[in-house]
Amino acid sequence: MKTHPAVVLLLFFVIGYGSSENSTTSRGCGLDIFPRYVYLCDLDAIWGIVVEAVAGAGVLTTLLLMLILLVRLPFITEKEKKSPLGIHFLFLLGTLGLFGLAFAFIIQEDEAICSTRRFLWGVLFSLCFSCLLAQAWRIRKLVRHGKSPSGWHLFGMVICLMLVQVIIATEWIILTVVREKKLACSYEPMDFVMVLIYVMVLMVVTLGLSLFTLCGKFQKWKKNGICLIITTFLSVLIWVAWMTMYLYGNNELKKKDQWNDPTLAIALISSGWVFLIFHAIVEVHCTILPPPQENTTNYFDTSQPRMRETPFEEDIQLPRSYMENKAFSMDEHNAAMRSGGFRNGSLGSRPSAPFRSNVYQPTEMAVVLNGGTIPTAPPSYTGRHLW
Repeated sequence: MKTHPAVVLLLFFVIGYGSSENSTTSRGCGLDIFPRYVYLCDLDAIWGIVVEAVAGAGVLTTLLLMLILLVRLPFITEKEKKSPLGIHFLFLLGTLGLFGLAFAFIIQEDEAICSTRRFLWGVLFSLCFSCLLAQAWRIRKLVRHGKSPSGWHLFGMVICLMLVQVIIATEWIILTVVREKKLACSYEPMDFVMVLIYVMVLMVVTLGLSLFTLCGKFQKWKKNGICLIITTFLSVLIWVAWMTMYLYGNNELKKKDQWNDPTLAIALISSGWVFLIFHAIVEVHCTILPPPQENTTNYFDTSQPRMRETPFEEDIQLPRSYMENKAFSMDEHNAAMRSGGFRNGSLGSRPSAPFRSNVYQPTEMAVVLNGGTIPTAPPSYTGRHLW
């Protein structure tokens, strides 16, 4: 009986400990979740759930586009469509990385997470904008000359442009973390933006070059140039918006610690979806389209040369009997005109009727349609009218 108070006391302690745990647990999350992953399920901070859902949809869409390209790869035979397949896969890979990097800004930061953020942000964007720049160069060639650069040239161009940002990001981390012994998370927002100057240069050059894709004689490639202009222009707007909020807006609103991560995460998923909707989906659709039939004549295409219009006598040898009949009719008509008309007994002279009404003459088209023979005259005609 003496043990009953001890059991009751232990039971109250367990209940009190459980209630304290529930009080510290975020709404929507379980009891066993680590605090660093709270924003993935916290209903009080709904931005993490929204970013997680949108980024997950972007990952699935990107993987689907890559699968479509892989399946249709053996059926793509046109050189102009086959050469950019390498940069298409690189662009989709970079877009997939942007959606994946958004999860790193939902998770609470530590040394590994901060190093990943600092390195991959610029590298992934440099990969995407390098692909867009190579695509602008390709479309410019197609619009002007109708020929695409080699696929290896496009692929090598993208890799070389991306490696510049890889070197810049690596040096930044080495100088601040390894050499100066600073924490990976202790960096100023301005330092983060300054490392991305090369990416901004790529973006501006891509926008400028894409404007020239509308100048050329091959019209069918200009729609790709229009989509490229829209993609780059919207990307510039997104970058201006997130840098303004990240550098100045959050400080003015006194929300720097709370809004910095949401600002960067929203910038990632917004850029990723702009890349998918206005560029990746359009390019994949144009790539998998079957080539037009070569033997099909487009009668509405004014660029095709027209048939030479020439008289039938130049290209078609008419029968000799028809030519003799035509010469005889002309002589007879001239003689009648000189005599002043046709005479018919006591009726005297009567003005001659028009030449076509006096003599039945088969036209050139009638001779051709009749297989080269002269059609017979109607019963009422015998060569001339009898008055």
